[in-house]
Amino acid sequence: MKTPKKLKVGVTLYLRAGQQSLWENGIFQNCFFLVMLLQRSPLVHSVYLVNGGEGKPEEAGDFLAMAPAPVIDLATAQERLDVVIELSAQLNPDWGRAFRARGGRIVGMHVANDYVIDIERMIFNRPQGMLISGTPYHTVWTLPAFERTCKSYYQHAMRAPVQAMPHLWGPQLLQRTADQAQVAFGYTPGRSRWRLAVLEPNICSVKTCHIPLLVADLAHRQDASRIELLRAYNTLHMKDSPDFVNFARSLDLVRQGNATFEGRWPLWEVLTRQADAIVSHHWENGQNYLYYEALYGGYPLIHNSDYLDGCGYRYDDFDCEQGALALREALATHDARLPDVRRDAQALLAKLDPLSEANVRTYTAALEQLYA
Repeated sequence: MKTPKKLKVGVTLYLRAGQQSLWENGIFQNCFFLVMLLQRSPLVHSVYLVNGGEGKPEEAGDFLAMAPAPVIDLATAQERLDVVIELSAQLNPDWGRAFRARGGRIVGMHVANDYVIDIERMIFNRPQGMLISGTPYHTVWTLPAFERTCKSYYQHAMRAPVQAMPHLWGPQLLQRTADQAQVAFGYTPGRSRWRLAVLEPNICSVKTCHIPLLVADLAHRQDASRIELLRAYNTLHMKDSPDFVNFARSLDLVRQGNATFEGRWPLWEVLTRQADAIVSHHWENGQNYLYYEALYGGYPLIHNSDYLDGCGYRYDDFDCEQGALALREALATHDARLPDVRRDAQALLAKLDPLSEANVRTYTAALEQLYA
């Protein structure tokens, strides 16, 4: 079928009741960066955010102040759009069938390790995610980091072809938020002892604090002179777990009073006011906005990702000894290497730019493929 001359495209956004923050989770940034890119595509006439939640845009507070496109409801989207990309809010299967019946195209875009998330929901009786809903997708887009665990799962559970797409990130949202808060986002060299932050969300096994805590504690055991404090964020919901309490109390940093356990804080505030470096870990989730934000600011990032083109201080998989070595290397060399650190980070982040010609071409070609 011939591609329409210009497409009207929507990206789903979940607005819940009440005010929201852009920094509640990464999916909102995913929506905004994708919209920014689509607006540059020569195949696209107009782009909208499609509200698939129960909240009202006028009640979302400052959350939508940075939105790069107007927000419409599902009824308007049904009549107006040519393509809907399901990203933040999941489409009702009946809505999807009606949209497809009148010639609309539906893309399911998945930017998390949904295989692990879904099976944890099933096994541990957690709230239903409705991922396998029966919506009639034309294709599924995901990220390279999830091809190994999720590609076949998506393809056969959703009965649609799967394509890995470039991850998108730019500093616009982060920098605007920091400017509004009147904070200078960027690493300041010169401290002899670092304050470390662990920022994993601890809501799924793909991103937890356990390996970072061990990495930092081992580095501290090897040299107790360089770590001033470790803050483990997003951990308060585990304080009633005897297993986690026993694990935490086994650490020298905890026993010696050099560690605290915190609630959820936005990264821009942690890095400008509370920490000098990040110690991180993932399991099959190697493309993270946390990494890009830290690298953009020139902050030391100790990580185990294969997707950062040599940026940061990498260790293998679950290897705490390598992680401690990477952290000590950062402590010893980061300030002297800062110009090279910033240069390498800029080269990596340029590949993620939602406004880059290469990324616009890739997504435009994927839209064209919907009509092949």
